[in-house]
Amino acid sequence: MTVRVFDTMGLAIDRLRTEFPEVEFVDASNGPPDAAVEAEVLFGGWDDAKVVPLLDRGVRWIQLPGTGIDGVSRDVLDRVPTVTCARGASAIPISEYVLAAMLAFEKGLPDFWLHEPPERWNYQRMDSLAGKTVALVGLGGIGTAVAKRALAFEMHVRAMRRTATPSPIAEVDVVTSIAELVDGAHHVVLAAPGTEKTARILDADAFAAMRDGVHVVNIARGTLIDQDSLHAALDSGKVARASLDTVDPEPLPAGHWIYEHPRVFLTPHSSWASRDLVGAAIDIFCVNLRRYLDGAPLLHVVDVVEGY
Repeated sequence: MTVRVFDTMGLAIDRLRTEFPEVEFVDASNGPPDAAVEAEVLFGGWDDAKVVPLLDRGVRWIQLPGTGIDGVSRDVLDRVPTVTCARGASAIPISEYVLAAMLAFEKGLPDFWLHEPPERWNYQRMDSLAGKTVALVGLGGIGTAVAKRALAFEMHVRAMRRTATPSPIAEVDVVTSIAELVDGAHHVVLAAPGTEKTARILDADAFAAMRDGVHVVNIARGTLIDQDSLHAALDSGKVARASLDTVDPEPLPAGHWIYEHPRVFLTPHSSWASRDLVGAAIDIFCVNLRRYLDGAPLLHVVDVVEGY
């Protein structure tokens, strides 16, 4: 029996057809196909208008093209037996964003760009990442990629993760509490999924436990930070800079204080962006589809209860 796949993304259906001639791919990127068409696999998941009408057509497995599931409706998650994600597809560009943000902080950029002759030459108050401590909230694919790059810059890396699973990198110190994680850290990086358990994990108590002049980087979800507490920490100087690629809500409404605060560097949830990202997501789907055809366990199965 031929395996049929609904593709609601329309990203690389020609490539998929070439690599899997034994599979029938149905392009559903412009809406549901004829009502008689059924498929057991669906590649997509974020557009309810395209996905929900297909769920009663035999779909048993959905492969998401991204990592987080907080943008996927419960209607989808509860009606499909197996959901997998493209865990790790965006880890490299996001980890590079984090390193860029940390380097910019230590080097005083962009404040030190010159637009007119300075009072003095050969003088800038710059520092180095070497010897500094970065604290990672989360040590999954993205956190691990950040850790590898931070270690290459001779940083000390500390991480907190949900389970007692040992660190995949021996040089990373794993701790069990936020207070222990942020104590003395120069950079605090949020790289955990957005779930009920991680909501506002950086609150007033967490900021109080940080060293003065800390740099906070959020490339995860805006809900991980209590933004009122962050505002107070920025105003007091406890947080010297917040590099935020994600906030709550998204997009922020006009006039929001985050747009105007001089200690905030804000980007529009774009740290994942890379010319190779689509290819990386397709690669993961191809690996999983081959495993599916061979009857092997799928990779990156989502725990719907835990939220990732």
